[in-house]
Amino acid sequence: MAKLLYITAHPLNEGASFSMAAGKAFIDTYKEVNPNDEVEHIDLYNENIPSIDLDVFNGWGKLKSGTELSADEKAKVGRLSELCDQFISADKYVFVTPMWNFSFPPIMKAYIDAVCVAGKTFKYTAQGSVGLLTDKKALHIQARGGIYSVGPTAEMEMGHRYLSTIMQFFGVPSFEGLFIEGHNAMPEKAQEIKESGIARAKDLAHTF
Repeated sequence: MAKLLYITAHPLNEGASFSMAAGKAFIDTYKEVNPNDEVEHIDLYNENIPSIDLDVFNGWGKLKSGTELSADEKAKVGRLSELCDQFISADKYVFVTPMWNFSFPPIMKAYIDAVCVAGKTFKYTAQGSVGLLTDKKALHIQARGGIYSVGPTAEMEMGHRYLSTIMQFFGVPSFEGLFIEGHNAMPEKAQEIKESGIARAKDLAHTF
């Protein structure tokens, strides 16, 4: 049995979002194909994801010095630790995001900051940083109104490339991307693009 974290970063549901529609198709099919696996949904827009702010920095410093943390510091530092431990406990990750301003919603960056922790997801060595999640696999489902997988605009896409860099940094050996794109550029083909993305998501769920 494996544990999969289904991590969504979209304020809209599958009825209004192409990425969420493909994500739901994927996860529903995955559950059918892998009935014994544990699937946990993390809806970032409905979770407490603390930003790394002054309270967090002060809290980390107090932990090192053995000083008592304030209530706010304790709550934020403790929540960040919970999120990282939850992330480490999984075997597979599925990230679902739209493309916003060439990247993804800021709540996803806050989540990545929460799980990017030295000694847990990576470590520093004399030869440089080494990822510690070498037995995991990950998938990114992303909807894009334009075409960013090929051509000159490919260099403008920073959300999937960022997640790819982070997964490499963590040592995750397998990271795939499933992109639903072009529906705003070609509105007459929007439904066709959506249906194709859903079909590809279902197919991928059989092998992920």
